Amino acid sequence: MRFFFVCLMVWASAAAADPAFWKHEWPETDFETTSVDNWVEIISGGPPKDGIPALSDPSFVAVDAVTGIAGNEPVIAVEIDGEVPRAYPIRYLTWHEIVNDVVGGVPVAVTFCPLCNSALTFDRRVDGQVLSFGVSGKLRHSDMIMYDRETQSWWQQAIGEGIVGEMTGVELAQVPSWMEGFDVFRARNPDGLVMAEPSWNRPYGQNPYRQYDSSHRPFLYSGEMPPHGIAPLARVVRVGDRAWPLERLRKAGRIAEAGVVLDWSAGQASALDAAVIADGRDVGNVRVYAQGEPVAHDLMFAFAFHAFWPDGAWMLE
Repeated sequence: MRFFFVCLMVWASAAAADPAFWKHEWPETDFETTSVDNWVEIISGGPPKDGIPALSDPSFVAVDAVTGIAGNEPVIAVEIDGEVPRAYPIRYLTWHEIVNDVVGGVPVAVTFCPLCNSALTFDRRVDGQVLSFGVSGKLRHSDMIMYDRETQSWWQQAIGEGIVGEMTGVELAQVPSWMEGFDVFRARNPDGLVMAEPSWNRPYGQNPYRQYDSSHRPFLYSGEMPPHGIAPLARVVRVGDRAWPLERLRKAGRIAEAGVVLDWSAGQASALDAAVIADGRDVGNVRVYAQGEPVAHDLMFAFAFHAFWPDGAWMLE
């Protein structure tokens, strides 16, 4: 697991990826089928396969019974029509990165990659088969590579697409979800549910990536930096292949363009700033709508957007 940022730097290997070497760890993965052109892009993040333990079928508690979670702590909100809204605290996902759950009959994978600040929820169904996801321990462009236990294929978390193995080229459907402060979720959903603290021995509520989002360079990333003078670890709101700098949205409060409406409000601590998540600086809450309905989006770092959408549109002032 990723105990501390410094440990990551010691553990991580910058050597070129070698599928032949990985075969001993991944004997059931078809490395001949892949969309990866340059294996050097894939490196070890330190922990081995399942070294960061994904969660499955978590327990939940009523939102009004929750204690120990500060009001400004970030949670991933998943709200599916006809189902009680659920919140997945980042204090847990920081240490587990993937939660396999079922919400309103929909099998979902709630994911968070701390190194890219990418929080995405996916439908786990592919052609009628329900997949269960784990953490591979590998990174590409500093983004988590997930794997499914059914086919042992590798998936890129930031784009929700299979990149190695039988599922190469398959795209997971994204379920609209968003990060917001716990108080914001609680006020909107007084009857909501919150994922209970896992039984693993982890320092939940602490941030092992202290001051990461104010660093000058991303960790374990050697690709091109974003254009337009945008800091690599500046947050951007990604909708499809467009990215709005968070700072622009924060100043405006609301932006309506390209067919969507983006709203910003205060009240969410950065999960990647202070040693204790609740002490992180306020980065605010973002919601994205189209015709009044929530739109699938991500709030990721600028370098990651540029890495995975090199021809993407930058929505600048």
